[in-house]
Amino acid sequence: MSHIRQVVIGDRGRLVLPADVRAELGLEQGSRLLLDTHADGSLRLRPYQSVAEGGRGMLSDLAPSDASMVDELLDERRREAELEAGE
Repeated sequence: MSHIRQVVIGDRGRLVLPADVRAELGLEQGSRLLLDTHADGSLRLRPYQSVAEGGRGMLSDLAPSDASMVDELLDERRREAELEAGE
């Protein structure tokens, strides 16, 4: 899917993506993109949605699979309440 296109920076720094590129990527007016700049002067544009989806579940292996964080918090609060009631 890699294509090389020449684009020109226009009035007020605007960059127009060619219609075939927008269609291929499913981009339309109002689509949000993330722009990464690199030390070598290159730029990378990525659809915001694909970046968000790529990060989904990234930290899921840090939590125990058999209990949710809510369950852990509730258990902790119950233990604290029992300790306070015993004082």
